[in-house]
Amino acid sequence: MDRLHAMEVFVRVAEAGSFTAAADHLGLARSAVTRQIAALEAHLGVKLIARSTRSLKLTSAGLAYLERSREILDLVGVAESDLAGGDRRPRGPIRVSVPMSFGVRHLVPLVADFVTTYPEVSLDMDFDDRQVNLIESGLDLAIRITTQLDPTQVARRLSVARMVTLASPAYLERHGCPQKPEDLLAHQCLGYTGTAKVSWPYLVDEELIWVPVRCRLQANSGDALVDMAQRGLGICRQPSFIAAPAIQAGLLTRILVDFPGPELGIYAVFPSNRYVPSRVRALADYLAERIGPVPYWDQSLP
Repeated sequence: MDRLHAMEVFVRVAEAGSFTAAADHLGLARSAVTRQIAALEAHLGVKLIARSTRSLKLTSAGLAYLERSREILDLVGVAESDLAGGDRRPRGPIRVSVPMSFGVRHLVPLVADFVTTYPEVSLDMDFDDRQVNLIESGLDLAIRITTQLDPTQVARRLSVARMVTLASPAYLERHGCPQKPEDLLAHQCLGYTGTAKVSWPYLVDEELIWVPVRCRLQANSGDALVDMAQRGLGICRQPSFIAAPAIQAGLLTRILVDFPGPELGIYAVFPSNRYVPSRVRALADYLAERIGPVPYWDQSLP
């Protein structure tokens, strides 16, 4: 048994979730794939894959072996590239978790360009606003937008994001425009789903204060909150990467511009327990370059 080849077959089966799909990808007969996995399990003395008539699932040993197999195959790829005259074009699969609104609005067109530029890369994107565990989920990369990362996380800062406070012209005509953050107490606000008591942070005289706001309407979608604000239902506070088109179209007006909030960082976060493949680093580099230190969606905002 060629252990390296068997390892590659195992990774393909795990990623495809099917012996047949893995066989098609590798150009092998399904029976050959089955024999490779059986031989690998016999060699290791453990069951890697729990099979049923309808599906397959990795055992706990299989999950651990998958992680190490990916690392080994990545290192082999780097070594071969070095010996092949320095051809380090990204190739192979990348599994990435991205926030829903930011991912759909901005990452989809960027990664479309990335995989077009590097056709030997395949991408699996998981759209989720939750902060998933990269190691447990088998992810190579997660995009996080936050004021502060956990100091134990391995990350690269890609760019910045800023929060803006917004209302429709119609709302401001009816209810007046807040002149300072404390004025929000007299207004109807639109909050991101969380707790009944919502506070928004602002810098006032270089001091960070948290202003409690009343939120009759809440949602776990920034796009939904921006839509509600456009309909004149209240004041919202959302990232400019969501709100920029509505601001540019005159559908929403920025307010409290002299009272910014804390700056958010946009980060590429990597699993902390393993080598980062060159293809994953290449994707992070590409995103940082394309988004830019001053994000393109902010460059035309007032």
